Amino acid sequence: MSDKVTTSEGQACLQGLMRVWFDFERQLGRVPILQRLERDRFTEEDYRRLLCHLRQQVIEGARWITRGASSFERDFADVRSMVIEHAREEHRDYEMLEADYVAAGGERETIVHAERNAGSEALHAFMMHRASQPNPVDLIGAMWIIEGLGHKMADDWARRIDAALGGDGGATRFMRYHGANDDAHLDKLYALLDRVCRGEAERRAILRTARVVARLYALQLEEIDHEPA
Repeated sequence: MSDKVTTSEGQACLQGLMRVWFDFERQLGRVPILQRLERDRFTEEDYRRLLCHLRQQVIEGARWITRGASSFERDFADVRSMVIEHAREEHRDYEMLEADYVAAGGERETIVHAERNAGSEALHAFMMHRASQPNPVDLIGAMWIIEGLGHKMADDWARRIDAALGGDGGATRFMRYHGANDDAHLDKLYALLDRVCRGEAERRAILRTARVVARLYALQLEEIDHEPA
């Protein structure tokens, strides 16, 4: 349990988020493209397809974060400021991802014009809906899942991808960047938990959104093997 969360309600919510995360890890373990990465059967085409499909979530992420910021009312002005700062830091991350795609042998036009898969469509629709609600404190649950991926898995994925493809890190900059920086983003989430999780209603909303986002994110990755890049 993190000593960065100090309130009893925040601690209870954090315990719930950790359980959601462990279940999310199990879901990811069943995703075919990640199984190939784990079993040393990952190809350059797999990597280009992974980047192509991840871009949809990355490019839309700043949109739902800024939409969520605009939905916080005056009593949550401090939360709004933190969310706006988070969006500012990440709103052009997709450019780094596109550069990695090109470095991996892809054509920029291909990734720029790729359509969302079924999981990406569902994730985007859910996040924009939640972000449009008044004072959407439950978005912390979504950020826990997405930032947690960067913090806990991005570096490992980058190392495995470079090993599988004989790369030198020049095509995994997006993942390496998030592996190095998302721990700071999680620190901000700990502070937000103490700020907004004041009772059972907030805790249930945050955990529900975390569970939905975890499932839809896994679906987004599962769909890579069912739809064209």
